[in-house]
Amino acid sequence: MPISLDLPMIDTILVEVPSEEHPFGVRGVGETPIVPPIPTISNAIHDALGIRISTTPMKPSSIVEGLKNK
Repeated sequence: MPISLDLPMIDTILVEVPSEEHPFGVRGVGETPIVPPIPTISNAIHDALGIRISTTPMKPSSIVEGLKNK
């Protein structure tokens, strides 16, 4: 499971234009960059070993178990 130290630095760009989709004009800022790492790691495991792990944490014992069940 990646932690904050595993992610690259994220540059914040302030957008001074209100969002038309929110009643107060606010925009989200923190959730979007955090979503991709876990599916990316799952896809890397699948590409390398041919097993699909869809639960977290994707620890070595889960990978070994997946290889045994393959």
